[in-house]
Amino acid sequence: MSPHNFALLGVAGFVAPRHLHAIRATGNRLVAACDPNDSVGVLDRYFLDAKFFTEVERFDRHLERARRLGDDQRVHYLSICSPNYLHDAHVRLALRVNAHAICEKPLVINPWNLDQLAELERESGSRVFTVLQLRLLPQLVALREQVRSRERRADVVLTYVTRRGPWYRISWKGSEAKSGGLPTNIGIHFFDLLHWIFGSVSRCSVHLNEPDRWSGFLELERADVRWYLSTRHEDLPEAPEGEEKPAFRSLTVDGDEIEFSPGFTDLHTAVYEDVIGGGGFGIEDARPSVELAYRIRTTTVTAPGDYRHPLTTGGR
Repeated sequence: MSPHNFALLGVAGFVAPRHLHAIRATGNRLVAACDPNDSVGVLDRYFLDAKFFTEVERFDRHLERARRLGDDQRVHYLSICSPNYLHDAHVRLALRVNAHAICEKPLVINPWNLDQLAELERESGSRVFTVLQLRLLPQLVALREQVRSRERRADVVLTYVTRRGPWYRISWKGSEAKSGGLPTNIGIHFFDLLHWIFGSVSRCSVHLNEPDRWSGFLELERADVRWYLSTRHEDLPEAPEGEEKPAFRSLTVDGDEIEFSPGFTDLHTAVYEDVIGGGGFGIEDARPSVELAYRIRTTTVTAPGDYRHPLTTGGR
């Protein structure tokens, strides 16, 4: 199979190197990249000849010109690593230049934007894919099969703590309008995982709602789930002397720990292989977690005075 032409929006961002690696590892080529920030020396490690733009308008014009030069020149896939609130606009750009979109999480912040993208996808004939890499982790695939083969409900505790300094609140990630807040920006993968493994949501309550930590309870088809998200460094478990742990991910099912941290950041190449091979996760795959994160953001906090860390209590 001939290599595909890729372009990438948001190449100066945190997650972009995983996409650059995946494009190269799958035998494809990056022909153009764009970011308003020009600290993009990372490109030299992967694609030395990629054209670079700091203005999305000029990037758009370049992709449109390439489209008119024929299949060998046009961009076949546009990878989107831009800030969350720009994702749907950049997906529309991909569809407009006849390219498939591979968009980082969340595909959109608000669920009603999914309907418009679905209509545009049908009209364009191109596809919209999103990155739900945890669905490809073998131990989580096995857990899903195990859960769906038994009748009894599970008791689940999900905890994710990742430290963030003062910069986080100042950046677009600290703005709920631009990032969707913690439930959407750092929780979306985990809410997708919970829905994918344990089924649809019948009850949702929020026990804590602060800029840097959230907690709540979900009643799912096959599980009761207590969850906790935090960017406070003091919430990290104490690491052994000489070690540094910038993040803590824990998923327990009926008291048994399910280990998935080692594969969390290493699955983008598998996502690209899946997409290029004719699979991939699309708009309807993304919908449940986008709707759930929005529901959590708009749910009134209940009994905040009774809040306790979910790792130390069985309460709801």
